[in-house]
Amino acid sequence: MQEIRGSMYDYPVYYELAYGTDWRAEFDFLESCFERYTGRTVRRLFEPACGTGRLIWQFSRVGYEVAGLDLNRKAVAYCNERFERAGLAAPAIVGDMSDFRLPRKYDAAFNTISSVRHLPSEQAARGHLQCMADCLAKGGLYMLGLHLTPRRPCYGDEEQWSSRRGNLGVLVRLVSRDIDLKGRNELVDATFDIYTPRRQFRIVEEMNFRTYTWPQMQRLLASEPRFEVVATHDFHYDIDDPIDIDEDSEDVVFVLRRR
Repeated sequence: MQEIRGSMYDYPVYYELAYGTDWRAEFDFLESCFERYTGRTVRRLFEPACGTGRLIWQFSRVGYEVAGLDLNRKAVAYCNERFERAGLAAPAIVGDMSDFRLPRKYDAAFNTISSVRHLPSEQAARGHLQCMADCLAKGGLYMLGLHLTPRRPCYGDEEQWSSRRGNLGVLVRLVSRDIDLKGRNELVDATFDIYTPRRQFRIVEEMNFRTYTWPQMQRLLASEPRFEVVATHDFHYDIDDPIDIDEDSEDVVFVLRRR
């Protein structure tokens, strides 16, 4: 199989297939959060690191006003072109999720698949929380999902799944190759096997994620006093089954509310 060294984010059609087909559980969970954890009427939604717009597209289809931001120009272009084909205004802009300003306030925001771990430093992560607090109205929610590093990391963890639409298929494999707890970095080998009627090829990428233990995450959240943690859930997205976090917790969604 031909190998291409590059970033999956630069291939939005394949990225959308890999990550965009299984959106319903997140969508339903987020709507449940809107109903349960804020007294506001939620109409305006914002997604930092929106990528191809897989979730804001679904929310727009049921009447929400949406906006997104992402650092990757190709992903933003793909997102906006989908909206424009449907006769809607382009909702996404190119920007850094740790340093941005929006012209209006939003009722809720979400970032569910560890995108915050792409931020390389504590300063960037704190900047992100500050920007998010700035863009939310009082009482607004921010659902922040990420993979915490347990106190005994399991080296060599592997995750694999496949998606198909018509004659196009994608097989994703993520392998945690190295975790540097002192340097706060996890190195992940990512491969995306692409199957089309005419060719098969593999996109290969090394991805760096900043690590967060539970104590480190507590310190980060405490750095932005305008947010309070009103609930914590896991990636089963069951609104009726909140979780308690300890130093062995891994997949967590923090429901933050703007004071």
